[in-house]
Amino acid sequence: MLTKILIANRGEIAVRIIRACRDLHIQSVAIYSRADRDSMHVKMADESYEISDDPLRGYLDADLIVEAALKLGADAIHPGYGFLSENAIFARKVREAGIVWIGPSAETIAQMGDKNQARSLMQKHGIPVVPGTERLNKLTKEEISKIATKIGYPVILKASAGGGGRGIRVVEKEGDLEESFNACKREAMAFFKNDDVFMEKYIINPRHIEFQILADNYGNVIHLLERDCSIQRRHQKLIEIAPSPIISDDLRRRMGATAVAAAKAVNYTNAGTIEFLLDDFNHFYFMEMNTRIQVEHGVTEEITGLDLIVRQIRVAGGEILELDQNDICPQGYAIEARINAEDVHNDFVPSPGKITAYYPALGPFVRVDSCIYKDYVIPPFYDSMIAKLIVRASSYDLVVNKLDRALQEFTIRGVKTTIPFLKNICHDKDFRRGDFDTSFFETKLSSLIPDNSKDDDDLVTAVAAAIAARCGV
Repeated sequence: MLTKILIANRGEIAVRIIRACRDLHIQSVAIYSRADRDSMHVKMADESYEISDDPLRGYLDADLIVEAALKLGADAIHPGYGFLSENAIFARKVREAGIVWIGPSAETIAQMGDKNQARSLMQKHGIPVVPGTERLNKLTKEEISKIATKIGYPVILKASAGGGGRGIRVVEKEGDLEESFNACKREAMAFFKNDDVFMEKYIINPRHIEFQILADNYGNVIHLLERDCSIQRRHQKLIEIAPSPIISDDLRRRMGATAVAAAKAVNYTNAGTIEFLLDDFNHFYFMEMNTRIQVEHGVTEEITGLDLIVRQIRVAGGEILELDQNDICPQGYAIEARINAEDVHNDFVPSPGKITAYYPALGPFVRVDSCIYKDYVIPPFYDSMIAKLIVRASSYDLVVNKLDRALQEFTIRGVKTTIPFLKNICHDKDFRRGDFDTSFFETKLSSLIPDNSKDDDDLVTAVAAAIAARCGV
C-alpha cells in the first residue's frame, strides 16, 4: 500500500483526494502557489509545500513537481484533473523517478491524448467513430475545402491535442472554413503547444454520453455506467446526470460493452472515461477518451456506491479489481450542478473576490464538493468552478426536485455565481422531462438568465438581516 501521496493539483479536486487519502490512512502532500496559500487544500493536507510564487508555473512544471515529491518522500503522485493530468511527459517523468503514477501509462496517455491517433486506433478495433479525417495541417486550403464538401457541412475542426472544449470550431459553410481552420490552429498552439487539426462530420444536436471505466493492472476492465453530460456551455459541462434519463437497458449494455472494448484496445489501467456522441436514432460514436478522473465522477460514485479516488489509489498500489460487470447496478439517479463564480448577466465572465457568506446545501443525499469557505478570496488565475452540488434520489423526477431544493438553500455571498441560472434550469420543462441535447444552452439561454432584480432583492434581504442582527432586532 502507498504511504504518502503528493497531489499535483489545487482546489476542489485536491480537497477530494486528501479526503480519500485520509480514508485509506495515507499521508497527503499539497503543493501550492503563493496565490493559493490560503486555499483549503493547503490547510487540510498533512504537509503543504509552496512550489512556486507564480500562480501557474508550479502546477504546470513537471520537473518542479517531481523534485518536490522526491524531497518530501512521497511514493506516489495523483494528478487530479486539468493541469498536467493528461500529460504523457509528466507521467513518464514520475515513473522514471521511481514514483507511482496514479493513472494510466504514459504510452496510453500519449495515444489517447492525440485525438487523431485515438480515432485511428478505435477504427482499427471496430469502435464506431464519427466520419472524419487525419491531420489537415499539411494540406492546401483547396484540399481541405474538398474534404469538407465530401464529408458534408456542417463540419467540426478539432485540435488533435485538445481538451476541455479548447481548439474546437464548428463550420456551417464553406466561406467560414479557412478562418475557422486558422483560428483553431492558433488556439491549439496557445493551449497545447501543438497546432495539429483534424476534421469530423458535425453531428447536429447529439446527446453527450460518457462511460466511466475502471481497470486494474491485470487486464480486468469494467464500466461503472454512463453519465449524460449534454447540458454544456461552449463545450464546458454545466450539469451531469447518472444514469442518463433516456438510455434503455439494451443501449446501455451495447454502449458499455463498446466502452470496455475501447479501454482494452489501449491496455487501459486505472480510472478513465470513454465519451460518445449519441444521435436521434440511437447511433453512437466514439468522441474521445479522458485518461484521468473527471470533474463529474461524483455522480457515478453516488449511483454505484464506489469511491473512485480510493479505487484509483488502490489500483495504482497494485490491488486486483475484485468487481465484475454484474456487480454494477444503478442505485437511483444522481445529478451534479457545477457552481461557478461567474456573472451570468455579463456573458458568464469570471467573478473572483472575497466570499462574505457561505452556507452550502444540506440534507439527505445532498453532497457538496468544494474548496471555498467564508472569507476565502477566490484568486483570478484559475478555473471559475468553486463548488459541485451533487444530489441523489430514486427517480429522475425526484432528483430534479432535490437539486432544485438544494440550490434554493445554497448561499454564496461576495461574488456572483451561477446558482440563479442553475435554479432556472431545474424549472425548465424540457430539462424536467429529460428532453435535451447539446443545443440546450444555446436554444434556452434567454429564458434561463435570471432576472437582475431577483439578485438585488436577495442582496437587500441579506443586508437587512445583517443590520437587524447587529441592532439586536
